[in-house]
Amino acid sequence: MDNKPDNSADTESLGVPAPDGAANLIDTDYQIGQDNYRAKHMGITIDIHGAVFIFSSIVVMAFVFLSLALPEQSTNLFEAGKNWINTHMTWFFMFSANIFVLVCLGLILSPLGRIRIGGADAKPDFSRPSWFAMLFAAGMGIGLVFYGVSEPLSHYGSSLGGVSVGDDGLRTDWAPLGGAEGDQKAALDLGMAATIYHWGLHPWAIYAIVALSLSIFSFNKGLPLTIRSIFYPILGERVWGWPGHVIDILAVFATLFGLATSLGIGAQQAASGLDHLFGIGDGDITLVLLITGISAIAIISIVAGVEKGVKRLSEINMLLAFALLLFVVFVGPTMLIATGFFNNLASYVTELPALANPFNRDDANFSQGWTTFYWAWWISWSPFVGMFIARVSRGRSVREFLVSVLLIPSVVSVFWMTAFGTTAIHQLQQGFEGAANADLPLKLFMMLEHLPLSEITSFIGIVLVIVFFVTSSDSGSLVIDTITAGGKLDAPKPQRIFWGATEGAIAIALLLGGGLGALQAAAISAGLPFTAVLLVGCYAIIRGLMSEPRPVAKS
Repeated sequence: MDNKPDNSADTESLGVPAPDGAANLIDTDYQIGQDNYRAKHMGITIDIHGAVFIFSSIVVMAFVFLSLALPEQSTNLFEAGKNWINTHMTWFFMFSANIFVLVCLGLILSPLGRIRIGGADAKPDFSRPSWFAMLFAAGMGIGLVFYGVSEPLSHYGSSLGGVSVGDDGLRTDWAPLGGAEGDQKAALDLGMAATIYHWGLHPWAIYAIVALSLSIFSFNKGLPLTIRSIFYPILGERVWGWPGHVIDILAVFATLFGLATSLGIGAQQAASGLDHLFGIGDGDITLVLLITGISAIAIISIVAGVEKGVKRLSEINMLLAFALLLFVVFVGPTMLIATGFFNNLASYVTELPALANPFNRDDANFSQGWTTFYWAWWISWSPFVGMFIARVSRGRSVREFLVSVLLIPSVVSVFWMTAFGTTAIHQLQQGFEGAANADLPLKLFMMLEHLPLSEITSFIGIVLVIVFFVTSSDSGSLVIDTITAGGKLDAPKPQRIFWGATEGAIAIALLLGGGLGALQAAAISAGLPFTAVLLVGCYAIIRGLMSEPRPVAKS
């Protein structure tokens, strides 16, 4: 076994720490970083995996150039790709997401849950509050702020409107399942169940599969912290050659375009909020300036590192998010929110089998337009979120890890959607249509405008989006840098800066080349090939865990 890092004088990079206590290391002659190109010019150190870094960089830069040079053609191409995937591959996304949930639940209940990440004697690197804050901020912060009002309102309205059929016999409505025409209570239940379906167990199961796989194969088996390591049980030593290069390159593409989608969405909402409060405009110039400025802040955080940068920003944002959530709960329809939380969970459980059914669906607009986008978005985020979660989860047992990653954020997401969604729907039922009729990025601020202290809470909402923007960007840059540095956990800082700037450039290119539709199309296109990677990863993680020493159950 010889997979320790090459600690040359020209690099500050570190390899994967050795397991603490019993663990089944994989016997390989591969050295972390052995295929890397190292150089130092004019005081700038680089340490990159040549094939992965160079190929990924060239393709991404070409994409940015063509999107900006040919915006109309790019938009048409994005839309054509998205439409084909929606029409032909929705079942594949939905079926795969169901598999991820079942694998996670099975591991929680199995004896494999007692295995500890990092070895039998490993201790957690972070306290539980800090760990939870980083899990949540990295996982879906921008999405919750952006869709917390709009999605419950949308599903409620479409459910209430019921089913409509076009001349071709196909449904033209956007209602989930069969809708609930004219029944406000049933429409609310169905709308909230559909919302929770997109923000509950399924997305967090996707993240958990990637994160647990990376954790075990890196911290317990001594392999580099890259996606290719998951495939060692299947590919063996070939994983260090071109089959592994392709896997890591796909992970880079998925991460970059998933992040760009989130950053573009966050920029749109921040621009709309600033225009709403201060009248500065929310056009392309504002969006470009916002993405550029926030990317610069993210780069500063990237350079500071996980402990000083991401950790502190995540904790600050969790406090702000919790404060805004409590405000909406206490000044909004408090009793409706409190009772709605349990009612919504019950509705979710009741409707879950039908919502998760991947076959013979007649609600194409909902299942393709909403669910396919979300599953592809979560999957395209999964290399980034999974690797980040893996980096901060050493020392947890598999069971603690899965329960925490799968269940706790899901419950928080349900409560968030219940608070913001119930408040907006209650306002609509009382006759206030401002949030319902507003453009998508503005719905949160229109809902807050109908509550006390709207200028203060709207400003907090903007800050939340910006800081989530920063934490997502710097977390993603650290992860992409790890992949393109051959699995090294602390590659030279100029490389992190490069990827932080690249994420901002892709977000700008997508926004100028087609707006929200282009962002969604990029996420869906990047998520499709990586879904197959994750399905194979389910098999690999089970094999990996079965080969680990199992602690004796306490009597």
